Order: sequence, then structure tokens, then C-alpha cells
Amino acid sequence: MSQRVHIVEDDGRIADVIVKNLEAAGYECHVSPDGGQALADFARTKPDLVVLDLGLPGLDGLHVARRVRRDSDVPILMLTARSGESDKLLGLEIGADDYVTKPFSTAELVARVRALLRRSTGALRERVLEIGPLRIDPARRRVERDGVEVPLTTLEFDVLHFLASRPGRVFSREALMSEVWGSDRVVDDRSIDSLVSRLRRKLEPDPTRPRWVQTVWGAGYRFAEPGR
Repeated sequence: MSQRVHIVEDDGRIADVIVKNLEAAGYECHVSPDGGQALADFARTKPDLVVLDLGLPGLDGLHVARRVRRDSDVPILMLTARSGESDKLLGLEIGADDYVTKPFSTAELVARVRALLRRSTGALRERVLEIGPLRIDPARRRVERDGVEVPLTTLEFDVLHFLASRPGRVFSREALMSEVWGSDRVVDDRSIDSLVSRLRRKLEPDPTRPRWVQTVWGAGYRFAEPGR
């Protein structure tokens, strides 16, 4: 069964190009021309991934991303303008997983879609991690603390699972960017810091004194070793 991609784009020409290339890559596509229609369609389409233009008229892409993330952990790929640095960072803060800057290469867009879907479905053979009250299940992409699910986005889960699989090892921002976003992606340091802050707010009993996802000043981040 083909994976489903929900495209939210008000420019019909751009939407047609995206659909043509994603369908050629084997994906099933649905297009919504505005944010309101996208939210109405979302429950029906049940997509595996959302391609979301941030510059929508009316109900903008950031609002749509916030509403989608409130109800689902589906991967979100943002389409942003070159001048949209603040929107890009805000989108990542809200919970979007990656972005492509307009004008974009269709090959890059398809590669980003493929990478996000691979990350969200490709951990089936990995073992469950049980660390104190935490349970990290890569096959289900589910995190529990004291038996209660902690809802994480795709990127938040990937960062947590990567660090928790290597307790005690320190990884620079650059290393995390390469491992989680991909070596060909240039990501602002603030994006990593924002993601880690968001992860701590969801995971840590006291985010100001993190127990698990720790900062090593001047070096990067690590997951605490068991017993320390």
C-alpha cells in the first residue's frame, strides 16, 4: 500500500509539480489549497506525511502546523520562503520536522519526504530501551515515562533515541545535525537548541535541571549514564 502525502499549497502550479514528482516516486497524494480545507481534510486523508506551505492565505501554515501537531505526530515538511528565517525557526519550535526553501529542487523535496518517512517507519528491528522510568520503543516510535505516553514529534524522538542509545557519549550540535537531519543539511544551532528545549519540557520532571538530556557546556549534549 502506498504511503500517503497530504500537500497544503495554495499555488496550483507548485502543487501540481509536487504531486507529479511524488506520485512518480510511488506516493499517493492529496492536495488542500488552503489551511482551513487542510484541517477539514486531515482526519479523512490520514496521511503518513504533510507537506505544508507556510505562506498560505487566511489560516497560515504555522497555525495549521500547530493544529496538526496538537492531534498527531505525523511528520511535517515545511515549504518556506528565503526570507522566512523566523517562520522557519518557529515552525520547528511548533513541531515541524524539516523544511525545504523556495524555490526548491524537486529532487531535494522528494529526498526529504523519503528521509522523513524512512525515519518514521524504519526502526522496526531496533530494541526497546528501558532506562529508569523511561521506555523508548523504536518500532512503535513511542516514549513512556512511568507508563504514561510522552507525545514526541519525529525529530524529537530521533534525537532522544539517538542519544539514549549511546548513554554518556557527548555529541556536538554538528554531530546531531548530521545524524538526525542528514549530512547534507545546514541547520542553525538554534534549531537544535530549540528542539532539545522542547524535548526537555515534555520529558523531564524539571526541565531547568535535566536528568536525562544533559548539556555539556562548550561541547554539546549527552544522555545521562544509568546510575549517575
